[in-house]
Amino acid sequence: MILTPEEIEALGLSLKVAFWSVLVSLPLAIGVAYALARASFPGKTLFDATVHLPLVLPPVVVGYFLLIAFGRHGPVGSVLEDWLGIVVAFKWTGAALAAGVMGFPLMVRAVRLSFETVDRKLEAAASTLGAGRLAVFATVTLPLALPGVITGMLLSFARGLGEFGATITFVSNIPGETRTLPLAIYTYTQVPAGEEPALRLSLIAIALSLAALFLSEVLVRRASRRIFGDDAHDRR
Repeated sequence: MILTPEEIEALGLSLKVAFWSVLVSLPLAIGVAYALARASFPGKTLFDATVHLPLVLPPVVVGYFLLIAFGRHGPVGSVLEDWLGIVVAFKWTGAALAAGVMGFPLMVRAVRLSFETVDRKLEAAASTLGAGRLAVFATVTLPLALPGVITGMLLSFARGLGEFGATITFVSNIPGETRTLPLAIYTYTQVPAGEEPALRLSLIAIALSLAALFLSEVLVRRASRRIFGDDAHDRR
């Protein structure tokens, strides 16, 4: 299967966007997941629903609100441009932001479920030995939640690879800048003789998604064996 330069460009941009969307959103996802798993505070149910809202909203709606907020004249976008010189609307960074927002609930959900399964007796034992709250989190809680973190990262990565609606609404479909794999497929379906490249890119998208899911399962099993021992596979 030989790809044209334009197809290689779209593929590379998709991988770049998905990678940065996961990398930037991971710390926030871990913090939000931990708060939802352990903390009790007023409005927790509403906060939980807001975090997971991108899962049920049409992606175009998410992209529209991102455009309003992060556009060059938006409340956030204007501050980023005036104070930091950062522009995300109609840039690949905006595509990464859209992918991160759409994949964020998947990451939070996986990490939260993992935090909820951590044995609190182990955390209590570490505290008894003199470890502070941050040390307990870094040396006990987070390592034990590693399978969920890995799952969340790869699910969010796969979601970022397939993001279309929020991306095209927020950053448009600009060749070399925001035309990711799904947008390239859409573009090829709209032009004559575009069936072959659209099929090629669709097969690549399927292969990448399957690879991400397979890698997630492999890494989770390895992390589980390292944490829980050889019987982890039997429990799964």
